[in-house]
Amino acid sequence: MTQDGTFPIPGNAGGTPWLKGDVFDPACPTRLLLDRIGDKWSVLVLLLLGEEARRFNELKRRIAGVSQKMLSQTLRMLERDGLVTRQVIATKPVSVRYAITPLGAELLDALRALMMWSEQRIGAVLAAQRAYDGREASA
Repeated sequence: MTQDGTFPIPGNAGGTPWLKGDVFDPACPTRLLLDRIGDKWSVLVLLLLGEEARRFNELKRRIAGVSQKMLSQTLRMLERDGLVTRQVIATKPVSVRYAITPLGAELLDALRALMMWSEQRIGAVLAAQRAYDGREASA
């Protein structure tokens, strides 16, 4: 492991300038972060918190299909990774508000680009799926 926490790629001394470590190694810290930001619940939470800070129940209502347990786990991991903050508000009953951190906000540009690409290309992906399924059905 290098000083910046990445794993050097064997045979890549001075090789690929945009890749510092070996994300193909399951122990690579970068890969662990990719697992987090590749998770659909994490992406949806970050996109919502990028708009404004929200309470837990607001997030749960907006993200259709997420269970309370999964949302809690996702928020906890995002907080652990420094992408989200959790603020307990002394009200009756106690209220908890989540907000995106500056680090999480940096990630938003990439997530928004991914969402735009997905929306622009969903037609092509669905067409490819239909073509594939048609081939599989006739095989």
